[in-house]
Amino acid sequence: MRLAFAAAGALLLALAVACGGGGDNKGGDDGDGTLVTATITLIDGAGKRAELSVELARTAAERSRGLMFREGLAEERGMFFVFAQETKAGFWMKNTKIPLSIAFIDGEGTILETQEMEALSEQLHAPARPYRYALEVNQGWFERHGLGSGDRVEIPADVKRE
Repeated sequence: MRLAFAAAGALLLALAVACGGGGDNKGGDDGDGTLVTATITLIDGAGKRAELSVELARTAAERSRGLMFREGLAEERGMFFVFAQETKAGFWMKNTKIPLSIAFIDGEGTILETQEMEALSEQLHAPARPYRYALEVNQGWFERHGLGSGDRVEIPADVKRE
């Protein structure tokens, strides 16, 4: 029984990795300027490219806060979650007012899968396989740009972690 409680506790901790866990409302529509930004390029199977300006969530605190409390997100903006190693951590939308799409990306920059996430939902979103990066954008962005599993993300070297 204790093992079951320990497993449940670990799952709750994983839930708070991104788009969950407390915080105040400092974010504004496109952030408060405290997160580092970068430009990433997504490339579909035919070579068509789409650029995004992203805020980088590289620390546990940044990943936990995610896009919570924001009122909106510009169309060509997003948040790029960087993990030091592969993870299976899940995302939820508690306190996140914007419906989002998420791409789970491996260490080589390949999109493993995308999922749609509803605003303010506590449903857990996790991919079938471990990932190294996650990209959140306005809901439907990947579909509008014809991007999905198997497509590529060019991640600048200064964005990657050890």
